Amino acid sequence: MIYLKTTEEIRILKEGGRRLAAILRQIAKATKVGVRTADLEILANKLIKETGGYSAFKNYPMGGGIFFPSTLCVSINNEVVHGAALPNRIIKSGDIVDLDIGMEWPVTSDLRAKFKAPRNPHSQRGGFFTDTCLTVGVGKVSDEAKKLLKITERCLALGIKAAKPGNTLNDIARAVQGLAEKNGYGVVRDLVGHGVGYFPHEKPDVFNFEIRDNSPDNLVLKSGMVIAIEPMINAGDWRVTVADNDYTILTEDDSLSAHFEHTLAITEKGCEILTK
Repeated sequence: MIYLKTTEEIRILKEGGRRLAAILRQIAKATKVGVRTADLEILANKLIKETGGYSAFKNYPMGGGIFFPSTLCVSINNEVVHGAALPNRIIKSGDIVDLDIGMEWPVTSDLRAKFKAPRNPHSQRGGFFTDTCLTVGVGKVSDEAKKLLKITERCLALGIKAAKPGNTLNDIARAVQGLAEKNGYGVVRDLVGHGVGYFPHEKPDVFNFEIRDNSPDNLVLKSGMVIAIEPMINAGDWRVTVADNDYTILTEDDSLSAHFEHTLAITEKGCEILTK
């Protein structure tokens, strides 16, 4: 089911997204050589609590009775997504580090009253979900890594530009895939963006690669849709594998991978980025 959000709901999603973006910037600033991922996790939890939110990712069900162990996803180098902040790891010079975070906001009655926020009927806490990520280079980073980061971030910008009412999901996908493959990169096929707002993950799937134009999954974008566009781009082949923990996704050829994401709302005039 595709949930269209009301103007009031999008207003609250934008406020929560603004706060989440500020949290991510602080975490990115703290991501330095020698820093422990456990310390980044502590910081993420502290900042989310202070802003009146709740982690969208900690204890999220990954299937098979496995639950994600941390609030912050920290995916390093050949880890595409779902690298956890716990157990602890040390960040080294030359690493590229994907910092991915989601939050439900607001989760207190005081904040809901202050912002005249509607209540999310699909969540016990009543808040709305946003999701965002970026990949940063730490210390002395290779030219190859710098280019991958630059192109992946540009892929996201082009995908957002294509996200407007009347366009299809394939318009987003073509924008992302075209630039990535022009630069010789692999666009991950096993993972996609998604709807967001009432839940951390909703329909529709938001593809970074072209599907059939006549596929039932190639939906027309409508005002009121809230989606997360998140290109996952590998420096090598697009294929991925799963780590021994059964949830972290790795590049199959051990190449570097980068990941950028924004939550955005489709509006009558185009789209509005909610996590900036």
